[in-house]
Amino acid sequence: MDEWVDILDEDGDASGRTCLKSEAHAKGWFHPCVHIWFYTPDGKVLVQQRGATKKTFPLLWDVSVAGHMEAGESAEDAAIREVAEEIGLHIKAADLQKVGVFKSYKVHNEALIDAEFLNTYIHPLSVSVDALIPQESEVAALKLISMQEFTAALQEPVAVGHVPHEKIYIRNVLEMIRKQV
Repeated sequence: MDEWVDILDEDGDASGRTCLKSEAHAKGWFHPCVHIWFYTPDGKVLVQQRGATKKTFPLLWDVSVAGHMEAGESAEDAAIREVAEEIGLHIKAADLQKVGVFKSYKVHNEALIDAEFLNTYIHPLSVSVDALIPQESEVAALKLISMQEFTAALQEPVAVGHVPHEKIYIRNVLEMIRKQV
């Protein structure tokens, strides 16, 4: 879906401009996104396999839920909306724990540049994976992995079968989850 997004400057501050997500990606303009990592009390992390038709990293394993913030939308509201859309789970803003905001810049090809500020949260998973309802167009599968597998699988440059993320990003997410389990 090609929604309207806010354009941010290189420091992540609002520019006062909006555009379609496709234009932000085509021109490499920074815009805000949300990442929500779900974890279980025994220290497992929920990962999603990206849909086969995704323009970036199709069928690779990635963050539990991720998406773009719509223009004017708060990060918490975007997180709640994206979780409901992608995995059919209804959560409350009060249960989101903010890990931080991470700058990410990835050139996939000359027509697709992900220039994003990732508003990143963790959230306890209070239902079984079988109770989740993956959005067919976005999510191919869901599974729980151990924190050890999470650490090894998602860090650059290894990341075989998984979307690569910077080590500082993974370290911060893991530290927040470890404090909760």
